[in-house]
Amino acid sequence: MATVRLLLKTLTHGTTSLSYPLLVRPRTQLFNSLRAFSAAALSPPSTAVVYDHQGPPDTITRIKELPPVEIKQTDVCVRMLAAPINPSDINRIEGVYPVRPPVPAVGGYEGVGEVYAIGSEVKSISPGDLVISFPPSSGTWQTYVVKEQSVWHKIDKSIPIEYAATVTVNPLTALRMLEDFVDLKSGDSIVQNGATSIVGQCIIQLARDRGIHTINVIRDRVGSDEAKQKLKKLGADEVYTESQLEVKNIKNLLVNMPEPALGLNCVGGNAASLVLKFLRQGGTMVTYGGMSKKPITVSTTSFIFKDLSLRGFWLQKCLSSDKAKECRSMIDYLLGLSREGKLIYDMELVPFNNFHSALDKALGKQGSQPKQVIKF
Repeated sequence: MATVRLLLKTLTHGTTSLSYPLLVRPRTQLFNSLRAFSAAALSPPSTAVVYDHQGPPDTITRIKELPPVEIKQTDVCVRMLAAPINPSDINRIEGVYPVRPPVPAVGGYEGVGEVYAIGSEVKSISPGDLVISFPPSSGTWQTYVVKEQSVWHKIDKSIPIEYAATVTVNPLTALRMLEDFVDLKSGDSIVQNGATSIVGQCIIQLARDRGIHTINVIRDRVGSDEAKQKLKKLGADEVYTESQLEVKNIKNLLVNMPEPALGLNCVGGNAASLVLKFLRQGGTMVTYGGMSKKPITVSTTSFIFKDLSLRGFWLQKCLSSDKAKECRSMIDYLLGLSREGKLIYDMELVPFNNFHSALDKALGKQGSQPKQVIKF
């Protein structure tokens, strides 16, 4: 048998060369090994935020180097540029979200990246393209992601990366809720709580663009006056703290605008009851979150005499339905608004090596903070 030696095989894909050791065997075995090896393109190694089991994100997540991944014929390898830390990401790690990846897992659910390499059968996407994961899928908190081509949606390169990274979960939720439940027209009004959230800020701007008035409810806190002014600059018609709405007849606060046909609730508890008080006869309240972790209480009078409807919205269900194609068009529309400066919201770009500091902010350890977006 021939002497066993160590050779270095260089695999070139596009502009990238990677070297891997091969054991020299007798000639026939060596040629077979080389043919099999050269047929498989590999991604670069990846640095990722991983967790081995569900639990508190600040104690179980860690940074880990992951080995190269095979790029199959219909796969696309993306070098991630930015990815946000969303409440749903935290819930997945905690194990309380209805849909979550099997562990061990890489965190993150949405993000934007640049195409690094493609499989031999990929035609619609090219290296250098800017793409977002859509429908969103787990594992975006890493430097390189390899997924089937259908997961990636090509977008305009002129879009700021922080908006491209965050468009899918929050702005798309806002737009779908405005369109899916009530036929709103210019001059109509809506009411929402949690107005300082990203969804809330998007609701205000999207409504303003359509000539729809917004009544916005925020919690009582230090800095509430500044928050009111900020929301008004975005286009909010009225902004109230919860304590301002503890009045007998809330409708007296409505001046020069109709009673809302649609209410949006992401808080629950008393904040949801305040939204219900504003709604007109036959109005609809849509719940898409429960930040207070308190139930929604509806009076019997509201159900019987006002004929109110209570609905729920979960983006995940929308993305897995026949509306998924329509959602891609909506994303392009939202990104166009962001590019034109018509859709803006608070974010903080944080270097990847400061991930755990950003996570602490996202967990609320430092009070109210902008949306944390990891930049790779």
